[in-house]
Amino acid sequence: MRQLFFFLLTFPLALKAQFYEDYIGAGHAEGVTVTSSDEFQLFGQSFTASGANTINGQGMDARFMEVVRFMNQASLGADQSIIQEVMGMGFEAWLDAQADTEPSFLHPRMISIIDEAIANYIAQGGDPENYFSPGPWHFQYAWWQINMTNEDLLRQRVAYALSQILVTSYNSNLSDRADGIAYYYDVLVEHALGNYQDLLMDVSLHPAMGLYLSHFNNPRNNDALNIHPDENYAREVMQLFSIGLYELNLDGTQVLDGTGNPIPTYGLDEVKELAEVFTGLGPGAMVPNPFDNTPNFGDGFYFTDFGVPMAMYEAWHEPGQKNLVNEGIVPAGQTGIEDIEDAIEILFTHPNVGPFIATRLIQHMVKSNPTPAYVQRVAEIFNDNGNGVRGDLHATVKAILLDDEARDCEWISEPFHGKLTEPFCRYTQFSRMSDVLAEEERYWNAGYAFLESTEQAPMNSKSVFNFFQPTYQPNGPIADAGLVAPEFQIHNSLSSIAYMNEVNDWTFWWALMYSWEEAIEPVFVDISDLEDLARSPEVLINELDKLYLRGQMSDGLREILRTSLDGLQGSTVGPTYLSYRARMAQYLVLISPDYAVLR
Repeated sequence: MRQLFFFLLTFPLALKAQFYEDYIGAGHAEGVTVTSSDEFQLFGQSFTASGANTINGQGMDARFMEVVRFMNQASLGADQSIIQEVMGMGFEAWLDAQADTEPSFLHPRMISIIDEAIANYIAQGGDPENYFSPGPWHFQYAWWQINMTNEDLLRQRVAYALSQILVTSYNSNLSDRADGIAYYYDVLVEHALGNYQDLLMDVSLHPAMGLYLSHFNNPRNNDALNIHPDENYAREVMQLFSIGLYELNLDGTQVLDGTGNPIPTYGLDEVKELAEVFTGLGPGAMVPNPFDNTPNFGDGFYFTDFGVPMAMYEAWHEPGQKNLVNEGIVPAGQTGIEDIEDAIEILFTHPNVGPFIATRLIQHMVKSNPTPAYVQRVAEIFNDNGNGVRGDLHATVKAILLDDEARDCEWISEPFHGKLTEPFCRYTQFSRMSDVLAEEERYWNAGYAFLESTEQAPMNSKSVFNFFQPTYQPNGPIADAGLVAPEFQIHNSLSSIAYMNEVNDWTFWWALMYSWEEAIEPVFVDISDLEDLARSPEVLINELDKLYLRGQMSDGLREILRTSLDGLQGSTVGPTYLSYRARMAQYLVLISPDYAVLR
């Protein structure tokens, strides 16, 4: 401020004040009276620079910004009320409370949205027979409705990360089964803070995964007809969902043989043997239909009930012993489900799983290049949560988020620390932090334009290898340094500019969210509070730094903002110059590297 404050500290003798021997100020102000020569108030603004603020802690935003940074890792976005809640609770207490927060399941929400959409369609004069549902856009409506209003923020964040590890996608033969994708996503939500072995088992038996990776209606060997079990799921459940391609040390580094080469975790024989385990699975139930409501092996997926796990049809299951990875044996003489349970147990107890899953979750939530020590600390918790339990995802995620490498600010200055925030998370974090105008709090977002621009929408990756691969190295300094930057695989000359155009629509010209339903209004960003701050560009800049950049705004961006905002004066853009300033500031912040890179 331009005002020089002179203040007098007085301690009323009649008042039993609380004294602090270490310091006065920063909120340690009980029993202290402050007087000053002026109470400055900028013209047209509602707030006052009170002399009391010199010691009462007002305006000291370091803790707020620390929590914003934490929530950028631990959630898909949080508003200011949630930030204040976490500030009061502390990180560990909030993480523990999240484990007990009621899950928000997607499928029932999608069905209720479809019912409302059909009612609106009829009210507009439409014939309900012509309304197609469920479609992928209904999945997106439900996903956004939940993630703009939910309380289970940690669970939803982990579920979203798991959806990019144990991948299915409606960009596949599941394109007409949005209900199946919704049921599958709910499995991820259910187990996100549970046990990884249970998750692997339920994923393996889910009809959406069975259809996506080909072990739905997967028959036993029939040499006479040259029929052999499909190997797709057997390969991917090892490579992508559990143990990876090469033997790992506990710290995630590769185990090397005597010649310095990595050691494969499995070969073709192990794939063939595991493929035999996943034979005999077919529809567990059928949705009501006019043809046949009795499930049978070989029935198509069109009438399969995706809310019911696949059933085992023993006549189609490959009998006999199966020899799996790490000398694991599935004995002969068991039922098909017992074979699968044993196989999942063998994979789950493989020493690779701890460091493999630890690395993947750290990359999604905190940083692209965790140190081996960080991976090992998390893997140790995955292997034993302190109570003898292996695979506890809640304990694993806590270890990830509370580790010094995630929390200690000294790491921020390390050149290999941090990650490029995937475009979709930039979208969700902005949406949740911002004030928005949503009719009846509907957040039905088709997200199609954003998908076209950035190649991202939940459950819409182009392959089982996700939107981007965890080992991706962009050419240049990152690859030269031996580092990875997975999200850069979808950051290119097209998507980077298209993302900026999306931000331009959010902040200036169009809506933050929109549906394909005629009766549903789009969602818009409300900048009224920012307009109030925009009379002083520096005040506005500081607020945006606090809300969106975790207090890490670079000097370069700050100078760009000052120059841009100072140039927008009332005499040049009319009475709406405060709106222009607020929108321009938001736009420039959201397209900046400071916002894109989480450190």
